[in-house]
Amino acid sequence: MLSILRSVSCLQIRSASTAKTTCTTYRKHTLLDFGASVSLSLNINTRTSTARYCSSLAKMATSPQNIQDKFRLPLDVTPTHYDITIKTDLDKFTFEGLVKIHLDVKKETSSVAFNVAALELGDASIYSDALKISQGAATRSIDADAEWGTLQFPTALPAGSKAKLSIGFSGELTGAMMGYYKSSFEHEGTKKFYALTQFEPTAARRAFPCWDEPLLKATFSVTMISRNDTVNISNMPAISEEIYQPKSDATDDASLAKLFSSLSTDVQPTEAPWKITRFMDTPPMSTYLVAYANGRFAHLESSYTSPISGKVRPLRIYTTPDVIHQAQYALDVKAKVLPLYEEIFDIEYPLPKLDTLVAHDFDAGAMENWGLITGRTSAFLLDPARADMAAKKRVTVFQGHEVAHMWFGDITTMAWWDYLYLNEGFATLMGEVIVVDRIYPEWKADSEFISEHLNDALDLDAKESSHPVEVHCPDANQINQIFDSLSYAKAASVLRMLSNYVGQEKFLKGVSLYLKKHLYGNSITRDLWAGIEESTKVDVPKIMENWITKIGFPLLTVTETKDGIIVRQDRFLESGPAPDKDNETIWTIPLGLLTSDGTKPSIDREAILDTREKSFAIDTSKPFKLNAGTYGVFRVLYSDERFASIAAEAAKGDSVFSLNDRIGLVYDVMVLSKAGFTKVSTALTVVDIFRDEKEFLVWDSISRNLATLVSTWWEHPEVVDNLNQLRQHLFVPVVKRLGYTYDSSESSDITQLRTQAIGEAASAGDAAVVEELRSRFAEYMATNDNSNIPADLLRTTMIVAVKYGGRAEYEFVKQLYETPTTPPSASISAMVAMSASRDAACIEDTFAYMLSSVRNQDLIYFFKGLQMNHLTRRSSCQFFKENYDEIYKRYEGNFSLKDVISTCFEYLTREDDYEKIVAFYKDKDTSKYNLALSQTLDSVRSSTGWLKRSTGDITAWLEEWSKRAKL
Repeated sequence: MLSILRSVSCLQIRSASTAKTTCTTYRKHTLLDFGASVSLSLNINTRTSTARYCSSLAKMATSPQNIQDKFRLPLDVTPTHYDITIKTDLDKFTFEGLVKIHLDVKKETSSVAFNVAALELGDASIYSDALKISQGAATRSIDADAEWGTLQFPTALPAGSKAKLSIGFSGELTGAMMGYYKSSFEHEGTKKFYALTQFEPTAARRAFPCWDEPLLKATFSVTMISRNDTVNISNMPAISEEIYQPKSDATDDASLAKLFSSLSTDVQPTEAPWKITRFMDTPPMSTYLVAYANGRFAHLESSYTSPISGKVRPLRIYTTPDVIHQAQYALDVKAKVLPLYEEIFDIEYPLPKLDTLVAHDFDAGAMENWGLITGRTSAFLLDPARADMAAKKRVTVFQGHEVAHMWFGDITTMAWWDYLYLNEGFATLMGEVIVVDRIYPEWKADSEFISEHLNDALDLDAKESSHPVEVHCPDANQINQIFDSLSYAKAASVLRMLSNYVGQEKFLKGVSLYLKKHLYGNSITRDLWAGIEESTKVDVPKIMENWITKIGFPLLTVTETKDGIIVRQDRFLESGPAPDKDNETIWTIPLGLLTSDGTKPSIDREAILDTREKSFAIDTSKPFKLNAGTYGVFRVLYSDERFASIAAEAAKGDSVFSLNDRIGLVYDVMVLSKAGFTKVSTALTVVDIFRDEKEFLVWDSISRNLATLVSTWWEHPEVVDNLNQLRQHLFVPVVKRLGYTYDSSESSDITQLRTQAIGEAASAGDAAVVEELRSRFAEYMATNDNSNIPADLLRTTMIVAVKYGGRAEYEFVKQLYETPTTPPSASISAMVAMSASRDAACIEDTFAYMLSSVRNQDLIYFFKGLQMNHLTRRSSCQFFKENYDEIYKRYEGNFSLKDVISTCFEYLTREDDYEKIVAFYKDKDTSKYNLALSQTLDSVRSSTGWLKRSTGDITAWLEEWSKRAKL
């Protein structure tokens, strides 16, 4: 899954604009057949039947290392296969069905416990192969809090036997964006609906009774009953589809017969007859990866040829007919990355097809259901005629990330949610860096990783309320919350660090070994380390243990001596030096020590710090730097003079320091100034040294960090005014050099730099840039022709037009949001622009509009936009407080709840804000977002401390700079 945070990562908190917006000695594995007696590759030398596989799985589940607690199901019985029949009624917004679950009885028992939530259960019975009897449940009970159902049967099931449990169920298709739910769209003036699933992490139980834990894999047979004018899709290809006729589905099963008998054959003129679609059996998989959907979908089709077997596999992308023309690019990316993954892992994609379903209502960004990826329109659609670079990148990384999961997560699945990072960290590294770098090397994905992931991870991990990458997750409330930057970005960052240390080729070989040894099974951390250790002959557990299991990361303090340098490690906290109780971890740190003889660099990749401090003999009269290439997951503190010296050397055209080094240096010095280890003036000096920089990604790091300063000092107008003068001084010359015209033949670097420079100049209030953009938008309003606004400038232009305009501009942008066929990037831009108004009446209308007319999934964009607008930062917090109950209800159980909580409060900076937030939540049940709330409070406290400590320093530097610049 790719989080919604990734969808909104292009929204930087600024005053008026936005920034730009992952072995030859082993035989190859492929799943050849999916019949009832499917045979699977379970390890390198063994092929095991499904039944034998499930038996070994149950032994894993009952081993001492998997002790059950009150949040986990008892394993007296375990599932081996599900037959799911589900009827979808898109007119009544209901579904009903029957599930038959084949069970292995591990322990004699007369009760069966399973997961269920938000369903009405019908008749239930169990057939015992050993007893040769079928018996109905004598009693049943539902624990709504634990989301358990328990059936008690008159006669106990013998240990070592097999049984088949049948349960009828029904539910409502709500807009909850979890379980089996409905989504809507407008087509030809009519609102229409379709239904789809979102089960990760614990919502399969909302669609059918099941054993909803990732370790308890089983095979699935899905049958869908729907109207004939709709399309049914699921994980596997359809093997039959026919119009329902009475007696055509004669069955001895009373519950199934009842389900079929409810299908009316008296079709009204406006109705289509019912049809039955049966799908091929899946391989063993976890319940959270099961997927199906029903609606009036259109699709595009392509294929790819497996480089391993030569087999041609069909690829499709489905969405509603009104936007299907925007889906081609995502389909093309999928066709490019699939063969690359096969080559890298030396494992063939095992399913007969891979579909993508694009949904109008979706909680997360996208989801890796095996064989049927699902996701938001913003994740997979772009306008082929007006595709901006940010949208192209977004779709590429979403598709690359989710396809990576077909191996990381789907074939090999974490044993429990504690190990979520094994899925998400790898999918981030593979799908957003390694594979993207192979299809679009000009995007410099590895360098962009520093801003998009590494810095994001370090920002969150620098809080006292952080958590380890591998974190205990006993219940669903905790599970939802760990889909955060630590499970994604920090996990990817430590894996990237390891890859750089051992070498990417050996690293990927080790990953291949890991996957092959756990095909169709479950894994834990030590399984991954074993594979990489086998490939590299490096003691991987020794290096990686504390990076995964301990909270936080180190700050390396460099002290220069006459003989070289002394490097010391301590835990880094954004609030300042860590107290002793929080500073006990000693990490094993690959230092990446770069030295130079004055002409060429040399990187000591063997230099390791695995003690509190260590000395290194180097010539400090020559350029040197730790963390060469910015692959390490740590910050480095030098003296003020050394920071300036490294920056001056890095700013040279033929510097020994790389693009990655320059990006990392900007982030390090700014973050260290926030924590009080150096001064903001030191950070601004480094920024000023880079004023002639040519690379977009360095400018990107500068713009993000200047935006952080503006966002922190937002209630200090004299500081903000001077910072805006600095931003104009830096970015307006770039605007003048590059202009407003985009050329398809120019590099992506130039395209993105132009977009960013114009956005930064506009955000800083440059009169000429603002007027240029307003003029172009006025022409758009007058003619309804936006051809004079380059696609890459549409968001900035909208924001500027509304900010400096009035009701007319606001209403025009609002109409763009409401236009059904508007490309997703334009729709998001419209939401942010509506929030940029300085007209009090327009903002009041926005607040009302958010409650009455905005899709649940879109509220986060409005809240982000309102926080970017300094005039609405506090009023939007008050709006959230006043409407907390309604907003909570709309998001309860969703991933987005924690994001809304943190977005609304984390940018507050007054000393009494902390206590006010605590007071507001004092009487609230915060169990579903307590981590996010703690992190938000940490952010407020650290910003308050930064203001108190550094306002004088930043004011003095800006005044002195202004004199030097003669402004």
